[in-house]
Amino acid sequence: MERLHISNEIHDDFVKQHPNGDLLQLTKWAESKQLTGWYSRRIAVGRNNELTGVGQLQFKRVPRMPFTLCYVSRGFVCDYNDKETVEALTKFAIEVARAERSYAIKIDPDIEVQNAEGLVEYLESLGYHHKGFEDGLSKSYIQPRMTMVTDIDMDEEALIQSFEKKNRSSVKLSQKKGTEVFIGGRDDLKIFAALMKETGLRDGFLTRDISYFENIYDALNPSGDAELFLAKLVPGEVMPKLQNDYDALEQKKQKLLQNKDQKKAANQIKDIDQRQTKLQKQLNELEELQVTHPEGRILAASLLTFSGHKAYYLYSASSNDYRDYLPNHHMQINMMRYSRSRGAKTYDFGGTDNNPPKDSEHYGLWLFKKKWGTRLSEKIGEFDYVLIPLVYQMVEQVKPRMTKMKMKFTKGRKK
Repeated sequence: MERLHISNEIHDDFVKQHPNGDLLQLTKWAESKQLTGWYSRRIAVGRNNELTGVGQLQFKRVPRMPFTLCYVSRGFVCDYNDKETVEALTKFAIEVARAERSYAIKIDPDIEVQNAEGLVEYLESLGYHHKGFEDGLSKSYIQPRMTMVTDIDMDEEALIQSFEKKNRSSVKLSQKKGTEVFIGGRDDLKIFAALMKETGLRDGFLTRDISYFENIYDALNPSGDAELFLAKLVPGEVMPKLQNDYDALEQKKQKLLQNKDQKKAANQIKDIDQRQTKLQKQLNELEELQVTHPEGRILAASLLTFSGHKAYYLYSASSNDYRDYLPNHHMQINMMRYSRSRGAKTYDFGGTDNNPPKDSEHYGLWLFKKKWGTRLSEKIGEFDYVLIPLVYQMVEQVKPRMTKMKMKFTKGRKK
């Protein structure tokens, strides 16, 4: 085995074509992380000048200390049954990490548990420490250990049929509600960031500054590995349909009023009145929207990313208003279609816990993701290769406990 020196393009091509490749191992992804204090180095190994494995090592400095963390996000890209390659990548990663004064190397291979027989024991034999099989969204990990993935390598009818029954109906209905889904440009990130703040306030999470999303977009979009999808409600195009629906109900009601058996027709008339009331309310809202946003209003937006045959539903946001028009459902099925047209075979909805209890803060997230025909992708987990034990213990064990105690003490003083 030998260390190879390859270009960014060769590295990325290898990552995209390899079954264990991941978005987080693309060189452009590393570029997008520079704003948050990460920098990267690459290693590659092979036999007889033939590439067999790569690793993108990302480094971040420890605050107020002359050390760094080396993080190989989603692990080395290689066949983990090829022990020579794994050991060579580990060897060169140690050399690079020591040169960068790293206290540890952290890896979390994109290998599912059912495909990893004996891998934990093997990596531990090389000196790695396995951090266990905790919940998917455990704070012990940098990346979620579990994600929800929809297999999309099928025709549309089969894809929709894989969704949960109620969601199938919502998806079909969303395509009749009148929203428009389209791919936006960089300027539309302003709308996306505003929607993200609205979503954060609604769902109770902190949101990132627009520059974070601009960095990802600028890094990945030129190569076609990121697209911004938006769903827009255009009142002028939806109102005629609603008016036709209202008029059709009115005609039906007039016929019922001429029915001799008014007692029998009463319940049907009551139902029509309720539906007309709802339609009239929608028409009134759209008339107001026509005045304020004649060109339409963006109701939802998502950042969709790619790495080879894998698509990633990376970030998404939506408005609190006009949710009856199901913009998220319409956007989601369009993104899946687009991903399939790009050659993607899987569509990753991101992190989750496995069937969390109803009182869990992650229950709603799991409920949303499981209705899209997803399967649980349970990864093998996180491993640490400790280079400086004393610093590792301080950063990974002592400091988090002190921070937790400080937060508890501060919270107690506020009561």
